Amino acid sequence: MTDSSQPDWPDQSVGIVEPQRFHFDEPLELACGRTLTEYELVVETYGELNSECSNGVLICHALSGHHHAAGTHHKGDKPGWWDNYIGPGKPIDTDKFFVVSLNNIGGCHGSTGPSSTNPATDKPWGPSFPPLRVRDWVHSQARLADRLGIQQWAAVVGGSLGGMQAMRWALLYPERLRHCVVIASSMKLSAQNIAFNETARRAITSDRDYHDGDYLGHQTAPKRGLALARMIGHITYLSDELMGNRFGRELRSGDLLGQNNAPIEFQVESYLRHQGDKFSGLFDANTYLLMTKALDYFDLAREYDNDPVAALSQAQCDFLILSFSSDWRFSPERSKELVDALVAAGRNVSYVNIESAHGHDAFLLQDQRYRTVFGNYMNNIAEQLAATGEGL
Repeated sequence: MTDSSQPDWPDQSVGIVEPQRFHFDEPLELACGRTLTEYELVVETYGELNSECSNGVLICHALSGHHHAAGTHHKGDKPGWWDNYIGPGKPIDTDKFFVVSLNNIGGCHGSTGPSSTNPATDKPWGPSFPPLRVRDWVHSQARLADRLGIQQWAAVVGGSLGGMQAMRWALLYPERLRHCVVIASSMKLSAQNIAFNETARRAITSDRDYHDGDYLGHQTAPKRGLALARMIGHITYLSDELMGNRFGRELRSGDLLGQNNAPIEFQVESYLRHQGDKFSGLFDANTYLLMTKALDYFDLAREYDNDPVAALSQAQCDFLILSFSSDWRFSPERSKELVDALVAAGRNVSYVNIESAHGHDAFLLQDQRYRTVFGNYMNNIAEQLAATGEGL
């Protein structure tokens, strides 16, 4: 197990940041056959784009992620979800790279999604919002790159569902990225993963306040179901070792020997309820349904006769693949399958499995070896840019 409390862990921040809103009038044809006639993306950027527009790094978020990846919106705020790894001197060094982080379409943090107004009805989209695939996000991200003047990303980076987007970038726009960084992800979900997602979705749709997805029209929200869905998901993001070390069988209240009349409650029960209740007040249930379905549908090799080697032969970029030893939701075996396919396809690939007790959530947390491997790879990209005269 690595020591995550290293004294030299950088604490520099990108500082106070302000989200930007980009409106797109050009219709976006979706994989489901429907079209978004217009849409908006909420974006944050960190660092400066160089004169050659060659140092851009795209951050693709996971299921519950959003555009706020680093810095704070106001002094004293909680920093962005990947602030451990984005900033001056950090693995994604904002002194060297221009970092772009967005909230995908279908999200609930400002980009066009189920809680947005449908221009055709002047009411929230709700359950009528089109189903999405990972490729739809990638196409919308490519239009964002065009708007920013970035023809080729130095790297596209993502963990979990974000890693699926990075992989899809390498196949859909092979000439538009130099490096693809895939962290704690896989080429497709296992049946077990799909089962977890369906159980979480059923928790939402069974809530009496769900109203077939039109809960906004009823001025309510399926918070109980969404909280339960988050509890189910959160269990799968943690490892048994971490939960044992953090909670064990410690009680928050009551007495297993029956020496008092207080109700018995384990610490882990209290923790999960807190996580579920907090999430249900911040996230949109229809977005959760939509994004878990996009996870389920993703299959990198589906249109290549289910041959991942044929699929990855389309790529032109180099790859960094990272996995975590205790991640059973996206296990190292899934990353090794990806690495084997990349090697067979003749792609340049670096792979490291990080020893960690933190389960799937390890890709978000401080870990010295993870930071070193990730940082060295990104620093090599910066050095390549400098060697070709394309650096800052």
